[in-house]
Amino acid sequence: QVQLVESGGGLVQPGGSLRLSCAASGFTFSRYTMSWHRQAPGKERELVAAIASTGGSTNYADSMKGRFTISRDNAKNTVYLQMNSLKPEDTAVYYCNAHWVTRGYESDYWGQGTQVTVSS
Repeated sequence: QVQLVESGGGLVQPGGSLRLSCAASGFTFSRYTMSWHRQAPGKERELVAAIASTGGSTNYADSMKGRFTISRDNAKNTVYLQMNSLKPEDTAVYYCNAHWVTRGYESDYWGQGTQVTVSS
């Protein structure tokens, strides 16, 4: 059974930090590109950051560059999102995604999300 379980969300003041974790099970984690996405109320889900299967490359949405860092530990089947200098506009539900494409096959999994609220 595939599971992606996010944790680490919560309420934080502007300028604060949070570290999200996503623990994966039920599939070969080290094959998958992992990413974080977020969805604010009334808005579409958007990509926050992604990391390649080996961790060798990352990419970020422009508004997150320099503030957020994605990382992974393939030995622990876990991907992380370190979020610094948080702003009220970062308030959203954050989702973990696992994605793998190979010849003739595509696999895509989502977690249930964790709420991040940035407010004073």
